[in-house]
Amino acid sequence: MIQGKAIFVEAGGGFDTVKSEQFTVTAPSANEITVRLHANSLNYHDYAVVQGMMGPSVKRIPMSDGAGEVVDVGENVTEFELGDHVVSTFFPSWINGEPLVDGFSTVPGDGVDGYAREYVTTNANSFTKAPVGWSHIEASTLSTAALTAWRALMCFNPVKAGDIVLLQGTGGVSIFALQFAKMAGAKVIATSSNDQKLEKLKQMGADHVLNYRAETNWGKLAKQLSGGRGVDHVIDVGGTDTLDNSLDAVRIGGQVSMIGILSGTSCEMSIVKALVKQVRLQGILVGSRTQQQEMIRAIEANQIKPVIDRIFLLDEMVAAFKYQEANRHFGKICLQF
Repeated sequence: MIQGKAIFVEAGGGFDTVKSEQFTVTAPSANEITVRLHANSLNYHDYAVVQGMMGPSVKRIPMSDGAGEVVDVGENVTEFELGDHVVSTFFPSWINGEPLVDGFSTVPGDGVDGYAREYVTTNANSFTKAPVGWSHIEASTLSTAALTAWRALMCFNPVKAGDIVLLQGTGGVSIFALQFAKMAGAKVIATSSNDQKLEKLKQMGADHVLNYRAETNWGKLAKQLSGGRGVDHVIDVGGTDTLDNSLDAVRIGGQVSMIGILSGTSCEMSIVKALVKQVRLQGILVGSRTQQQEMIRAIEANQIKPVIDRIFLLDEMVAAFKYQEANRHFGKICLQF
């Protein structure tokens, strides 16, 4: 039997509980595949699990995003062959249609074991094929951040040429949203507290950039930059500290996609603003397997590549999360093994 290495975090989480162990790799049963994993990417949700903010209830292998190569195929599997490059799905049981899962009970790295390991044997629906020509590191960025941005912009009130999209920060979701918005022909207003990051956003195609520390009323300024009409889409990753500005920025009948909790999990909001503007406040929690496949087809057709800030080794997971915690990154942080 094959032996592999995995990273575990103890029940309750905490960086001091992270450790490496060996485990036995099982052969695939019917409808299962075995994947030799080569990369993970970090998301805020993974950080919350490992750091202990949303620590697991039992000892757990963390990381929801994994990419690698199919090395064994069980009976009845027709979608994958040996050697296929694949990337994990965030909700393995949500194939298509309306959302089916409430919470994180089936999410790898949270409710079930994730992909911080060298091998995994699991149902074939837990993976899709990776974009052609992408490395494992590149593919590992897709499952959470890219699909969240894709669903926010393409699956409710699809962004179209000439629309204006307001992005917050320079994490994985926001950078992918910038790429997808420009792919669709939209204009982008992007925010950050770091002038160097703002310059990078401009180089990537952002039409306007705002330093939200220097411009505390950046929502109203974004509305002015849109010609006074308001922006069509807002990708809100901050939550508590950003929602009020997001409501200031959005147009009548526009959409605020509520994605992140970087500044907290609850807040007071102006119901009047939302009512008067008839705003769509849309909660986004990643997406379905079918939506991931649709996104990958668009990525291939438009030759999009992810922005990767830094790569750590699997054994350097804690150092990678501390780097993420410091908020120095621009784009995705990845683990390679």
